[in-house]
Order: sequence, then structure tokens, then C-alpha cells
Amino acid sequence: MMKYLLSIFIMLLTCVHAMAATERISSPDGRIRLEVNTDDTLRMRVSYGDEQVLLNSPLCLQLQQEWLGVRPKVKSIRRKLINRQLVNVVPIKNAVTNDEAQQLTIAFAGNYSVEFRVYNNGVAYRFVIDKKGKVDVTDELMTLCFPSATKAHISKTRGFWTSYEEPYTHLALADYKVQDDMSYLPVLMETARGTKLLLSESDVRDYPAMFVKSTGNNGLTSIFPKAPAAWEPLGDRGFNVTSESPFIARTEGKRSLPWRFLVIGDDKTIAANEMERVLGGQCKLTDTSWIKPGKVSWDWWNHWTIWNVDFETGINNQTYQYFIDFAAKYGIEYILLDEGWNKDVRNPFITRDEIDVKQLVEYGRQRGVGVILWLAWLTVENHMDLIKYYADMGVSGLKIDFMDHSDQWMVNFYERVASECAKHKLMVDFHGSFKPAGLEIRYPNVISYEGVRGLENGGGCHPDNTIWLPFIRNAVGGMDFTPGSMASAQPEDNHGSGSLPMGSGTRAYQMAMYVCFESGLQMLADSPTRYMREDECTRYIASVPTTWDESRVLSAKAGDHYVVARRKGDKWYIGAMTGGKPQQLTVSLDFLKGKGMLTGFRDGRNAHRIAVDYQRFQQQVSPTDKLTLNLVRNGGWCCVIE
Repeated sequence: MMKYLLSIFIMLLTCVHAMAATERISSPDGRIRLEVNTDDTLRMRVSYGDEQVLLNSPLCLQLQQEWLGVRPKVKSIRRKLINRQLVNVVPIKNAVTNDEAQQLTIAFAGNYSVEFRVYNNGVAYRFVIDKKGKVDVTDELMTLCFPSATKAHISKTRGFWTSYEEPYTHLALADYKVQDDMSYLPVLMETARGTKLLLSESDVRDYPAMFVKSTGNNGLTSIFPKAPAAWEPLGDRGFNVTSESPFIARTEGKRSLPWRFLVIGDDKTIAANEMERVLGGQCKLTDTSWIKPGKVSWDWWNHWTIWNVDFETGINNQTYQYFIDFAAKYGIEYILLDEGWNKDVRNPFITRDEIDVKQLVEYGRQRGVGVILWLAWLTVENHMDLIKYYADMGVSGLKIDFMDHSDQWMVNFYERVASECAKHKLMVDFHGSFKPAGLEIRYPNVISYEGVRGLENGGGCHPDNTIWLPFIRNAVGGMDFTPGSMASAQPEDNHGSGSLPMGSGTRAYQMAMYVCFESGLQMLADSPTRYMREDECTRYIASVPTTWDESRVLSAKAGDHYVVARRKGDKWYIGAMTGGKPQQLTVSLDFLKGKGMLTGFRDGRNAHRIAVDYQRFQQQVSPTDKLTLNLVRNGGWCCVIE
């Protein structure tokens, strides 16, 4: 039996080109074509225009000793057009999202089917099983075979225990070896013609997150963490899996499994896509009026460093009242008490002697500023009653940190927390987390995720890595990058310390992130003292919304530059950023409805060397105008038009 299973595994990893018993389906605009073969093994291949971007690629699901997708027997085939509009509860890109696709559903003997969808910007598929009782999913095999000369932009990790904050690795797929480290999702591919393919997943429920590794032959194959059979705490926030189950998931036998999707197109298409959103499922909450996205004055990055005050700053109520006063002055919706506010991370109910959360909540309420609390995930798991306790106190949300796993048990932890917090009207910001995969659609009180190499990495947060984020990590949902350094530095000059941190990139670059990056909660990472000394920059940052009516990518090249325009009401905001290469970019304002006043911030004449150098400017603009944006290396540009 083992030799038989091994032979099937080898067969599935072999990319072949012969097709038989083929079903075909195209995108509504006809540009993307999907072919599904149901002969010896279920396989798919994809064309984009006249380019074949995905070769014959096998798909298979193992339920104990049963292989679904191997020697499949077709029972029925159904086709339908999906054409609907989705209203977004937390519209980090658009208020309304179009969901238009052709769907092909193939039912097979053995009580399962596979659904394929072809959108104008990509393809997706998922297994749907119809079994009795519980089933053990031993493995799910997806082997994607790409043409030669395809490049990959991946996030290497040595194991399933990861913070999901690795810098991107850029390599030819031909050079990605079987023995190399695997990667978590999302992953971006680029064909020899320059077509981009973004791989990720959505509607992940009661199931582990997918990782991928090399096939050794221009391909990627899926790999999943096993379901933990037993685990033990490690310190106050970690855990070790002490034994594993022989399956990746034990789950309901009647259910759909997660969607696997590829966004396909040019750089603008990748950055503008909302595939994770349209495949994420339906909102489970009947009342979402209490979910209030916004900006947050954050303490941890700046180490509570404020000065020119008559009290000792640190983790105490006087310092946090100062944060609240700052937030109220600039219309910032929340402050965050990060790690340190309780005496012991393990006990969420006993605060430091200098902290009174209830008093801070009341102080903030009187000034229109909410309070968010940081907690380690293990503390939440051991004290789920803390959710009601702090909700009753008036806390607005929780930042839950250090999960660092995405096996079935941990995926279910996310969902249990989201559900319990929704019950008590608390928002959740997951840190130490995997990427968005549909949970925030079902529970929109999940207001953001980390899972990114953000500003907290100090000098390790390099603009040459950050410029990829709109095309990879932020292209699959909200991203808590924590921008906003006022102590801006070119990377070679970033020598920040704990109490005096610095952020790489120019001042205009740090400001542009508030327009370029998408997150329901957006942090202001620097010290209130620094922000108040840079009043005109802070007023702009504080004015930038975190939710949008409309977004348009104006110019984009992955790893090179990104320019986006976003509308809130009758105001338009534009943000532009680059990596290590200076840019001169021209963008049209033809999306404007009429004339307006542009107030902008751009790199100063010497920002290539002195990163804090910037210029504020104003000019009248109209729909017939074109803007020329000059960005220095690691530079930025941003504006509002009203």
C-alpha cells in the first residue's frame, strides 16, 4: 500500500502536457481560459491571452486511504455565471466589490465535487465533500507547474512555527530546489513575458493554512502542518507541539474546503485585486454598526518616549493620558496599550500599580478616544472571560499577539476569538499572525492582521522589501504595517535605538504609506512629541481615512514603484512610494469630476541623503491635468485633492 501511495505522489508531482476528457471555461471577458482534465488525475491548466501561464497541474485530496481526484469518474457537470455586488463592512479598498465569474462544478463518484471559477483577473478552485460524519483529511495536494523562466517572489521559512515576517526572496523557479525552505502564502510569480500570478487562499475554516515548497521542476506543491494531537505552553506566549495527528484536519464530512486562487494579470491588476474578499464567505454578524475602523496612537515602537512634560514618562496613566490628549487633538480614534500594562503577561486582570485601565477608558471616552489592549494569545486562550470583562469596562478592542502557527487548532483559535469578541462588540487586531484568508469577511470585527515585515523591525524594515507589499502581502487583505516614523532616515543612516527609533525611507515615503497601505486600523507608530513638532505632517496623516469608497491604481511595477488614488466622499488622496531606485512618474487626474485644490507633500531636494527633507505644496488641478511625481530613492509622494 505504501508503495502504491508513493507512486501516486510521484505521479502527482509530474507535470505532463497531454490532455484528455477536458472541460473548458473562460473568464467573462474571455481573456483567461481554464482547462480541466478528468482523465487519470484531476488537472488544470490556464492561459492568459495567447500565453500559457500554468501548465497541466494536478489537484488531489486524500481522506485517509481514499484519494479524491485520482482516476476520477465524472457524474455531472454544471456551469453558471456569477454576477453580484458585495457591500463591504470594512471597505479598505472599495465600498462595493464586483464579484463576476464563470463557474464550473464537476461532481464525481465518491460523493465529492470540485468547483472552478474564472474571473477577469484570475482563477480559483476548491474541493467540496459530501461524506457522513467527521472525516480525516490526510493531505491535500496542489502541484502548480509553471513555464520555464518563471520567477518567484517567496517568503522562506524553515518550519511551520513562524511570525510571517520574513523578507522576500526573489529567484528563478528553476533555481528553487526541493531541499530549499518552504514558503508561506501569498507568493508572487512572474512569467518570461512579465505576466504576474499571485497565489493565495481564502475561506479557510477549521482547516490549516497552506504553505508551498519547490517541486524541483519549475513548480510549487502544497504542504500543510499536521493537526496537533498534544501541545504544551512555552513561556508566557509560545507553545510546542509535542505530538502530531496523522492528518492535517479532522473536520465535518459535508463541507467546502478552502479556495485556492491565482490572481493573473499585470502589476496594476495584482495590486487592485479583491480575490481574497470575494471568496471569503459571508458576514456572520447581523449588526456591524459598532465596528469603527480608524487610526491608533501606538506606544510600543516609540517606547513611551515623550518629553517636555512635568511627569516621569513610561507605562503609567499620566503617559497614556498624554497619548489620549494627543489623539484627541488630531482626531485620532484610538490609543493602544501594548505589552507591559499588566504585571504578568499570563494574568490579564492584574495591572501594574501605575495603570488603571478603567480610568483611562473613561478619560478617553470624555475626549472621543477609544482604548485598545495588547494581550498574548496564550493568555486569551486561558482566560476567555477577559473578553467580556474588558468589553464591559468599555475597551474598544484587543491586539492579540504571538500565535505564530496556522495549523487547524490555531486557525480555529482565531475564529473562536473573533466570534467571542463579536459577541461582546470588541474589535480584534491579530499580530504574530498569518495572512488574511476570509475570517475578516465572516467576522469584520477582525479589523486587521500583521503577518508582515513592518516598521517594528527597525533597520530590518528596508524599503527595497517594503515596495513589494502592495503586490504580495497587502494584495490579499488588511495589513498592520505600523507606519509613521518622523525620524526618517535613508537605510544606511538608520541607527535608531529603543527610545529613539528611526524608520527607513524619506518623510514623504512614511506619510505616503497611509494612502498606499490598506488596514482597518492604521497605527501612528512614533512619539506624540515628535508628531506635535511636525504638525503639518501629522495633520495630513491624521486626515487620511482608513476606509475608502473607491481605489484606483494609477501606476505600478512590482518591486519598483506604486501609485494609488483613493476616494472618500468627495475627496481624493494619492500616495506614491518607491524602493532604492529614484523615480519620475507621470499620472493622469482624469478620475476627478471637476477642479480642486491639491495639497501635497513630496521629497525635498536633499531627501536622497537627508531623509527628513520634504516640501509641502499646493496647486489647482483639473481632470485634464497630469502630475509629474519626482521620488528620490526610498522616497514618497502624497496629497489630498478637495
